[in-house]
Amino acid sequence: MKPIVSIIMGSTSDMKVMEKAALILDEMEIPFDLQALSAHRTPEEVAAFATGAKERGIKVIIAGAGMAAHLPGVIASMTTIPVIGVPINASLDGMDALLAIVQMPPGIPVASVGINNATNAAILAAQILSFTDEKIMKKVEDYKRNLKNKITQANEDLKKISFRFKTN
Repeated sequence: MKPIVSIIMGSTSDMKVMEKAALILDEMEIPFDLQALSAHRTPEEVAAFATGAKERGIKVIIAGAGMAAHLPGVIASMTTIPVIGVPINASLDGMDALLAIVQMPPGIPVASVGINNATNAAILAAQILSFTDEKIMKKVEDYKRNLKNKITQANEDLKKISFRFKTN
């Protein structure tokens, strides 16, 4: 099994957030790899990863980083593979990371999800992959249908709760 998505984090301290992406990719049966690379502490390794990703069969990269959050942008500057940035709340409530990821210069796009929202990064990666893979498309459709079913069930459960002035 060869990975088609890479989950990259600036430090293993980011694993608590980034494992949410791994869980979604695992649920959707999308092969991925997982590693820590730092734009500031291991720049040579980041360059080797980014420039070699396409040849390794990687189709989407999910990169999580906090504070200065340069990792997603640095990777995006070295590859044409879509990069999804996950801003991690390491300081300033994650706003520093969010702004670093979304404020990329023209020509170097990085998609971004909400602060600490690696779940959405994995779903977006799956949606990108689903354009060329019917099996993944079905998994995404099932996932979204299950979200709808959870809300429908929640409303049924809410109907069972009574208050004196509740009208439904």
